[in-house]
Amino acid sequence: MELNEFITKFADQFEDTDPADITASTTYKDLDEWSSLIAFSVIAMVKVEYGKTLTGAEIRHCSTVEDLFNTIAAK
Repeated sequence: MELNEFITKFADQFEDTDPADITASTTYKDLDEWSSLIAFSVIAMVKVEYGKTLTGAEIRHCSTVEDLFNTIAAK
């Protein structure tokens, strides 16, 4: 799993947010489009793409896209 690949796949979960606005240091909860539905989409994407289970609690615990990546990579 590579950070840039993860950022691209993470950004793909958003319909209206410009992918260029999402970087490793982006605080994803501050994005206007962030919602519980996007969170579920991220959980599903992680399961399908990486075969790992990400929980809502882990999403709430992380702040940035890189934090989320590191949480998934550590599994």
